Amino acid sequence: MRLCSRIFRKGLIESVSTPLGRMIVEDFLKISKKFIEALVKKTSNFETAKTSINLYFMKDDQKKMVTANKGHFFLRGSVEYSNPQLTVEELQGVIAVRLLEVCGNYFEENDVFNLRKKDVDEICEQLVKPLLGKVFAFLLNTDDIEPDRYSMNPFKESIVETGQSAFPVASVKTDELVIDKKFLEKYEGALITEEEVELIERYLSHGNYMDMVDSVKYEQLKRLSDSFGMDLCLPAIRMPLTVLEHEQNNDLLHYIIKESHKNYVAIEQIYQCMGRSIKKRRTLLVFPHSRKGYASKRAARGKMYFTKTELTSVRIIYKTTALYPNAIDPKDISVAKADDKFMVDGKNLIDYDYRETPVSPQFILYSLASPENATLWHGIGAFGASKLVKSYTSTRFYAQNILFKDLWQKHGVRINTPLQYNLIPEKMWTHPVYDNIDASVGCVKDLEKLAKRGISLELLTTDKYLRNLIS
Repeated sequence: MRLCSRIFRKGLIESVSTPLGRMIVEDFLKISKKFIEALVKKTSNFETAKTSINLYFMKDDQKKMVTANKGHFFLRGSVEYSNPQLTVEELQGVIAVRLLEVCGNYFEENDVFNLRKKDVDEICEQLVKPLLGKVFAFLLNTDDIEPDRYSMNPFKESIVETGQSAFPVASVKTDELVIDKKFLEKYEGALITEEEVELIERYLSHGNYMDMVDSVKYEQLKRLSDSFGMDLCLPAIRMPLTVLEHEQNNDLLHYIIKESHKNYVAIEQIYQCMGRSIKKRRTLLVFPHSRKGYASKRAARGKMYFTKTELTSVRIIYKTTALYPNAIDPKDISVAKADDKFMVDGKNLIDYDYRETPVSPQFILYSLASPENATLWHGIGAFGASKLVKSYTSTRFYAQNILFKDLWQKHGVRINTPLQYNLIPEKMWTHPVYDNIDASVGCVKDLEKLAKRGISLELLTTDKYLRNLIS
């Protein structure tokens, strides 16, 4: 099936198939054929998007927009905005979705039974200059997280000093950000390198924090594309704040927020998908932003109030909260500094308008607006949260017929439970010396040590991660 062209990425990679790329491909085909076949089977019967999908990528320090035609089978990967440097974990994830994309298209078009050398040759060639195909890999980059969520941002000190540690990355300003020299001295070679710092500083003049991070990571991915003989510069989507900012109040994400809060029963059903009890009503489905700029979900505390079955108000408190440590120093915990409290009228969520009430929705809600038919998780069971996958799986399983019944009629969207892949935790790429997944790619001087580890996946079955909806 010939669909959207990848000509928009032409020129991002000048290399041909390399020994490193060949090594990864041969190993992947040897151990992952059943996962590729599962992907092909899924592509034979899936609901296509009603409209085309708008994405972007960075090239020559500029954002380039691209439209993917409806009819693609979308495969979601991701990278983080909480660190401008590309990590080995992120690199492995990007390579994994590219392998699934190209191998899935090749198997679907050629009905492969027994792989021969010429098949491997052709797959390696398509990884360099991808042809047209049904499977379409993209990155979903979340723009509502804190800028130093995992204590690995080289701007960490100035992020706190400028009062932006509890801001969403979508609103972070770069004009007062400076590299934390103590961070560089402590973690050089383990989390980041001097060369990467120079690259980050070169793009700091962007002004837009996310554009700066994207520019750094796309440049690193372009260099790695040459090393691995694979086009790794995948197109991306930013969500949820970037989408909400450009929506009208009757568009898709607005609809999801409205329906989530329409009455007590709707809220209770989503609570059940999240494995939560509604008795205390302290789990918020969306996190209203503070007028001071705070939007950290970790720093937020809240409670919902009802009159009979109607949501009347939401109380929100932001207070300074510890976030997460990096993998090198467990005692070096990042922080979201915040101090604010206020009430939001329930009507502002029932009849929602982002321009009046900016909020950050739960991932399980805004990811419903992502076009994904398959997704890749990173280390669920060790580095990733199994509870999140259960909430995600349950929400999507019940979305179409119970939670959001008008998705198709009003927005032309059919929600199904995606095919879910997971990078096996024990086989995730790590720094060859320090054994941390959050090492920057620049810290690994010999990429062959990563390539030899291969890409090891598992499939997460729906029944294992599905919660029961009682009401």
